[in-house]
Amino acid sequence: MAHRLLAIVTDDPLGPEPLREIHGGPRDRGNEVDLRVIVPAVEANAFRHTLGDIDEPKREAEARLRRVLEELRANGIEATGEVGDPDPVQAAQDALLKAPANEIVIFEHEQAQARWFEEGLLEKAEAGLDPPLRVVALRSDQTGEGHVVGVETSGPGTRDPAEGHEIGSSYLPGLSRADFAGMVAGIFGTIVAAILAGAVAADKGEVTGRAAAAILIAIGIALVNMAHVVGLTLMESVGYRGGFAKFFRYLSLIGTPLAVVANLVLLVS
Repeated sequence: MAHRLLAIVTDDPLGPEPLREIHGGPRDRGNEVDLRVIVPAVEANAFRHTLGDIDEPKREAEARLRRVLEELRANGIEATGEVGDPDPVQAAQDALLKAPANEIVIFEHEQAQARWFEEGLLEKAEAGLDPPLRVVALRSDQTGEGHVVGVETSGPGTRDPAEGHEIGSSYLPGLSRADFAGMVAGIFGTIVAAILAGAVAADKGEVTGRAAAAILIAIGIALVNMAHVVGLTLMESVGYRGGFAKFFRYLSLIGTPLAVVANLVLLVS
């Protein structure tokens, strides 16, 4: 029986080293490989992902798929392939609904070259994919060719990467310590920005342009943090994860201290 391998490829060309991970990776020796390649239609950044920009990424993924299949066949590896969801894990889940796999190999970049959607990819894959996993970290050289710099594996079955590291209760969904700390910092920062805005208005004795700016900054960061907190606490059941969550997380983490500093500058100037 052929070894059914599902490969999630987000880049091209692959190069000799990644090809060896496909053709010569761990499996029952002597079995042929039934290879399916999924190329996620990834957007250039999390902002475009949040806006639902799909047409251009899909065209780029279709072209990338053709090049990957040509490279595989040029190296004697027969494969079928298709374009998948922008989220590599969701793309793998969709492919498994069409046909099972004995193993999934996901290619990502090493940390220094990682793109927005590759953060915590192994943990997300372990939480959402049942077959055994191999996540192959690549470093691209100046020609774009990938070199294998690390391989992480996980056995069959899903697992919760936050298990044992959650903070929650009967009334609050389980949150990672990082999410909980970010939520608390966002709330505290919003309060500080609002107090500073009030101080700016009180200091000037009237609603001047400077006071109005401070108030607008406080309102803006309050809306951002409220959206993020609501997402973490109330929208967990619909999967508040991925590019949308990351977009608001970055807005909260970067925007909150900037709002506090901006209102502090308005107060003292």
